Amino acid sequence: MYSGCMSTSERLIESTRELLWERGYVGTSPKAILERAGAGQGSMYHHFKGKPDLALAAIRRTAEEMWSTAEAVLDGPGTPYERIAAYLRREREVLRGCPVGRLTMDPDVIADDALRAPVDETLDRLREHIAQIVEEGKEQGEFAPRLDGEEIAAAVVATVQGGYVLARAAGSPTAFDAAVRGLLALLAPPTR
Repeated sequence: MYSGCMSTSERLIESTRELLWERGYVGTSPKAILERAGAGQGSMYHHFKGKPDLALAAIRRTAEEMWSTAEAVLDGPGTPYERIAAYLRREREVLRGCPVGRLTMDPDVIADDALRAPVDETLDRLREHIAQIVEEGKEQGEFAPRLDGEEIAAAVVATVQGGYVLARAAGSPTAFDAAVRGLLALLAPPTR
């Protein structure tokens, strides 16, 4: 499944990332990881202490990738509103759900402080960054002074995560798109 150029440890991490997204922590067995990675039986324990250690590496990688993608869009060109809109409208695999957000629904990840930490840190960073953009928009007169940056940031993240849930339940990205349009309509700067 993976190119021969990728090291065994990289294949293990990438396989675990995919399986966690598809099946969750409990559903991701060492056997499934090894099969997907095309790795031998002792490979996992050669490179990692065990499944929790490998899962942590995979979760960290997924969280870093999510943050990097979000940061690139949020720090892109445009006004604060346009940057938030670009983040909300960016291309996503809506029906698969968020690879980080889905981990919050996994009781084994949430119960483990080490596994939960990268998820929590990434969502915190995202909210903080969006809050800063909202404050920037308020200073520029694009957003109403009464808006609270932290509250709007929480609403943006909740819209994305809730949009995934609605879309998955309906089997269609339509609900996700409607949630995004609704939030953007609420945030839209007044026309002059």
